Amino acid sequence: MPVSDTTTAPAEQHETLAAHDLDRLRNANPSRAERAFTVLAGIFIGALVITNAIAGKFFVLFGQELSCGIIAYPVTFLATDLISEVYGRRRANTVVGAGFVVSVFITAVVWIANHAPTYAESPVDAESFNIVFGLLPGVVFGSMVAYLTSQFIDVQIFEFWRRLTDGKYMWIRNNGSTFFSQLVDTVMVVTIALVIWPEVDTNPATTPLDFETWQGIVLGQYVFKIGIAALDTPLFYVATHYLTNWIQDDPRILETDGMPN
Repeated sequence: MPVSDTTTAPAEQHETLAAHDLDRLRNANPSRAERAFTVLAGIFIGALVITNAIAGKFFVLFGQELSCGIIAYPVTFLATDLISEVYGRRRANTVVGAGFVVSVFITAVVWIANHAPTYAESPVDAESFNIVFGLLPGVVFGSMVAYLTSQFIDVQIFEFWRRLTDGKYMWIRNNGSTFFSQLVDTVMVVTIALVIWPEVDTNPATTPLDFETWQGIVLGQYVFKIGIAALDTPLFYVATHYLTNWIQDDPRILETDGMPN
């Protein structure tokens, strides 16, 4: 009587099942929850990238010096709050980690581009490129340190208020988490990117801020950020309401990764 090979059969069966599941995954249609998560993650990473790219330009609003980076950066906190509310802390932390990886990648690309020899007929000369992107490594480095710290603080405080209020009063956890995390973020990114980095960098196009300018930028940016955070509370309510309803109305709500259970 032939004896079955009990050592290889389970492994072969596992490989077959894994391949079968992979084929199902490739042919599956993304669920609404998956599509919404992808869009929110994309908005978060896009806002983070453009924030770093335009942070070197400043403008004055109501007598306060502000970096153009604050135009898009508050969107990152709204995105993580929405992800935390709908998908939970683990998904929010995953997006924060992905944003860190993207920031490292962009820093490396800009550094290589900045040190690449400039073609004589290039429409953008080396000096102009350096002026525009000279601060970017410092801005990205400061942003990454500040952003990792503040975003994880934001997610943790958001979940703390959610548990404390038993899932009620979204405005408390939305604003309570953002107000504190934005303060941490603003102080860290301005200090690292605009004070510390120009001191250690050998780039002649960058100079450190004096204390008075630093103080004005930190105060102005923080006031602007918390103002935007307060104004986005109605948007947070509306977005959460429609997003959860849209996901729950998915006829394939009981499916996993677009595949029936």
